[in-house]
Amino acid sequence: MDYIKRNRNRKIRRAIISSILYVLSIILIVFVVLAFVCQKTVILGDSMYPLLENGDEVLIDKVTYDFREPQRYDVIVLKFRYLADTYYVKRIIGLPGETVQIYDGVIYINNTPLDDPYGYEDYIIDPGLAEEPIELGENEYFVLGDNRNVSRDSRDKTVFKVNRNDIIGRAWIRLFPLNKFGFVRHR
Repeated sequence: MDYIKRNRNRKIRRAIISSILYVLSIILIVFVVLAFVCQKTVILGDSMYPLLENGDEVLIDKVTYDFREPQRYDVIVLKFRYLADTYYVKRIIGLPGETVQIYDGVIYINNTPLDDPYGYEDYIIDPGLAEEPIELGENEYFVLGDNRNVSRDSRDKTVFKVNRNDIIGRAWIRLFPLNKFGFVRHR
């Protein structure tokens, strides 16, 4: 009888230890994923309308750009340089080495009009700093919000040229609202 009781206690201890190790493993995996692979952010404002709206929750892919460079039309998340823990979500329009200008409401890349299917409006009212040609250096990007006429983006001196090091990652999955759950469209 004593043998059966000890055996049962041993099985219970093993089960408890196994459960604790399982929970700790899950916590460790979640921590690693959130620290190095992805991050959640909430969209504030309408600068990316209609793609992303005020209050949408988005998961950021933080590893893609470890394997390839950002590309035109990628929807990126970048650090806002003047406020800690503040991030902007914008679309890449200009790439390193290019010259960007907005003239007469149209975006030009290297003096050629950009066929831009993502702007919510057909005409950009305020070219801001891009009224004059902006030459992008190595590792510099020009970004715009899809809702161009309400967006604070590379046309504004607080954002201007986005350095590659300030890019956190790509907007990847819209988590909320649930009726719009899915991958964020980049192209």
